[in-house]
Amino acid sequence: MKLLKVLAVCITVLAMSTLSMAGTLDDVKAKGFIQTGVNGSLFGFGKADDKGVWAGLDVDCARAVSVAVFGSPDKLKFTPLTAKTRFTALQSGEIDMLFRNCTQTLSRDTALGLDFCQVNYYDGQGFLIPKKLGIKSAKELDGATVCVLPGTTTELNVADYFRANGLKMSPVVIENTAELAKAFFAGRCDVLTSDASQLAGTRAVAPNPDDYMILPEIISKEPLAPAVRHGDNQWKDIVNYSVLALIDAE
Repeated sequence: MKLLKVLAVCITVLAMSTLSMAGTLDDVKAKGFIQTGVNGSLFGFGKADDKGVWAGLDVDCARAVSVAVFGSPDKLKFTPLTAKTRFTALQSGEIDMLFRNCTQTLSRDTALGLDFCQVNYYDGQGFLIPKKLGIKSAKELDGATVCVLPGTTTELNVADYFRANGLKMSPVVIENTAELAKAFFAGRCDVLTSDASQLAGTRAVAPNPDDYMILPEIISKEPLAPAVRHGDNQWKDIVNYSVLALIDAE
């Protein structure tokens, strides 16, 4: 029964891909690929290996859209984007869809001219620290230097958390995810804050993963979802139901 349901969803998506409405679908069919915005440096979500092969949850979800449109998972070109440039790249038409561990928020959905699709990962913000600090709780971080990405919900959440708990912090703001991790491992900050999934991925590729730990506090709710341009309902449906088909197949 589950297999039949998945097939029904896939057939629906494929049927939509044959419609002749103007929009992103026509554009991607004309050029023969889908330009996809991804993180580019986040292990487990979107990262290329030494041979240039892309892998991760967001990459796999994007491949599902490629299958729905072209019948092949490989009709994709990836554009690595920072947290600061990801939304403007979508707004400007540089990319056709955004799969970059983005938190769906009311302000982003209404003010940026974007539509978020089905959530593909429910996350929450946490803290990664060196074990040598001897800290067991985020409430012991008073006076810490904190590595954080600019232009993110992470930046706002950590400021709110420290203020609400009467703690002081000194932010170290670096735009690129990989450079932020390097700064943390080099000791430029005491703690790295981000979505817990991103912290786990960062810790996994650390020089000595066992030297680091994620604190138990989760200070926010972060529904991560792909995004498309507002107003292109047909393209949104294709992206949306491609992700839903993967979820149902699980």
